[in-house]
Amino acid sequence: MERHKPQAPTSTVDATQAVAHLRQDEEGRWQAHALTEHLKGTETLAATFARIFAGAEWAALAGRWHDLGKFSADFQSYIKKASGYDAEAHITSETDAAPGRVNHSTAGAIHAVHTFGLPGRILAYLIAGHHAGLPDWEKLESGTGGSLRERLAKTELLDAALAAGMPDKMLEARQPKLEIPGGKAGFALWLRMLFSCLVDADFLDTEAFMDGDKAGQRGAWPDLATLKAQFDEHLAELTRNAANTPVNRLRSDILQQCRDKAGHRPGFFSLTVPTGGGKTLSGMAFALEHAIAHRKRRIIHVIPYTSIIEQTAGIFRGIFGEAIIEHHSSLDPEHETARSRLAAENWDAPIVVTTSVQFFESLFAARTSRCRKLHNIVDAVVVLDEAQLLPPEFLQPILDALNLLVAHYRVTVVLSTATQPALETRRNSFGKTVLRGLVDMEEIIDDPDALYAALERVRVRLPDDFHAGATWEQIATEIERHESVLAVVNTRRHARELHARLPKGAVHLSALMCGQHRSDVIANIKGKLRQGEPVRVVSTQLVEAGVDLDFPVVYRALAGLDSIAQAAGRCNREGRLDWGEVVVFVPPEPAPPGFLRRAAAKTVSTLSGRDSDLLSQENFAQFFRLFYDDTDLDKREIGRLLEPNGEMELQFRTAAKRFRIIDESGQTVLVRYYPVKDKETGELDRTIDVLLGKLKNEGPSRWLMRKLQRFSVNVSDWHFQRLRDEVQIEEIWPGIWAQMAGTTIYDPVLGLALDTDTPAAADLVI
Repeated sequence: MERHKPQAPTSTVDATQAVAHLRQDEEGRWQAHALTEHLKGTETLAATFARIFAGAEWAALAGRWHDLGKFSADFQSYIKKASGYDAEAHITSETDAAPGRVNHSTAGAIHAVHTFGLPGRILAYLIAGHHAGLPDWEKLESGTGGSLRERLAKTELLDAALAAGMPDKMLEARQPKLEIPGGKAGFALWLRMLFSCLVDADFLDTEAFMDGDKAGQRGAWPDLATLKAQFDEHLAELTRNAANTPVNRLRSDILQQCRDKAGHRPGFFSLTVPTGGGKTLSGMAFALEHAIAHRKRRIIHVIPYTSIIEQTAGIFRGIFGEAIIEHHSSLDPEHETARSRLAAENWDAPIVVTTSVQFFESLFAARTSRCRKLHNIVDAVVVLDEAQLLPPEFLQPILDALNLLVAHYRVTVVLSTATQPALETRRNSFGKTVLRGLVDMEEIIDDPDALYAALERVRVRLPDDFHAGATWEQIATEIERHESVLAVVNTRRHARELHARLPKGAVHLSALMCGQHRSDVIANIKGKLRQGEPVRVVSTQLVEAGVDLDFPVVYRALAGLDSIAQAAGRCNREGRLDWGEVVVFVPPEPAPPGFLRRAAAKTVSTLSGRDSDLLSQENFAQFFRLFYDDTDLDKREIGRLLEPNGEMELQFRTAAKRFRIIDESGQTVLVRYYPVKDKETGELDRTIDVLLGKLKNEGPSRWLMRKLQRFSVNVSDWHFQRLRDEVQIEEIWPGIWAQMAGTTIYDPVLGLALDTDTPAAADLVI
């Protein structure tokens, strides 16, 4: 894989030369990063990054002009004072002295507009935002910072830089051709891609000067051909050890079809494989061979839930080692390396495993930290695992972005799921487009319906009356008839209600349990199932996507048809029985208002009057069409905010603020979960007490906070206030709250003891 690494400059302090950065070497001598050298270095790197999507000239100019404001006397005085190099330095501008910093990112933006007129606004967005993030043109909402319009009016900032005598050659430029990939509809994404190239180049060039050792840890990844050899060896070993069962023969056929189609032209692919068909490894086989055949740079595997990402990343890590990086907030630090932490900043690795939240929010982000990675999505294979879970309220802007990535940024997208959503373009009876769908999708599996018939391992039993709910006592009595059974319900409270009515020893799973607790419980369930021991489990929907459980019987509360199918995928998964049993029941009360209730209603509409082939592809398509037609697919008006008018007026920061797949309301509480360390003595593992003590005494660090995140639970603002009022939690560090020692609010079976439901957003990862 080709690497682009800036060279560390060797210049020393020259009192007559403008400085971009200052540092002290090991001998305590001051070293200066000359400003002209930094601008040239950033220009070269940004152009290199943008060349792959024909944006090199625009990115180069953004790099050359991004720090023009640093030529000003105010900034030169500031940086020497801030670094300690010149104790007598002072800031002369009263306006800039108040916050203690000097605005150096506006001068280049103003110069771009003065030089090119309206097209200069392209560069103005990039340059003005290279520290604080892409700005809005106009300030529409609070919390979005200053507008670009306001900043471009501060012409005195450019005057100050010009007065310092910056080299004329830094200012001269010819306007690049204005050829926007995707035209007007693609303008916002193109600007973000250019912004990504600029901020990554700026960061890397600065890092090369400030921390050469850190910069040296980047790169040197194995190429995809080497990783494919490792992957093939792993699959060969699995095949040698696999029993010659009908299910394994079908998995082998699915794998071969993925390999056979990998040479097809880049674009959109669907991988429609029933749960248990081995689509995770087959999808990786397709991605590797397709990437090598079409000279793509990396593979990005996008997963919706934390409960899946840790499992899937663990599988890939066992095959590829350090060549895989994980980018999600629940990452166990034991799985991190110095290089993977660096690569997670900009996804500069051959295989990236990340979350839907991280991937899609980055595509619509304004912050530099989120946007920095975008140019490394270009020329990648993106596998969207469990694609049916694409967030409905943001579906239209997501599909628009995916179409642009495929058409103009050399991205191949694979939608991998057992329940393909209906993402084709649709118009209503009046000819109005109600969904701009994905363009030219190719199915990898030759005959999905035949595959589903061959892999059919369950019988689904529907309720006699979709409108008559059973009591929890009735449901519990029916579940008790089975020694090993999984019951999936719609809410945390429902999980507790049903669990309380089952015999002692029943297992509970919900997001009121911290991540470490859930992982321990799932591992225990798998162990019992492998040993043939009886186990009854009640869970929220967190087990439905990608958690490899295999029960003979599964009960599912009425929900969306895709959720019912995913629950069915936990039944007779390995085909050890002639038929597994899936029972759909109507709970005592409906699902909460919103998506869950609407999805349940569309399931009733889809299945009413049907008694066979309930989980057919035809039914899935009908369910999703009904569901999407009853949903505002751009509820937050992201498309409107990012549609440029003739004056290139876009609202980047407002769009980013609104594009939040997870509702950020609520609070995180660290809980005192004590797993049993020794089953014979009953000794508890009190690791959490040690970690909380370290936090209290030493403060937060990256390593420590990653560890502690495994012991966190998200609660509503209302519940958080109640826990505070009842003195059940304490602020162990400013802004970080934890369960107080000696309290009993965390139950070793149920997790955090709360009275009512809170949003299930904690099941997703930021």
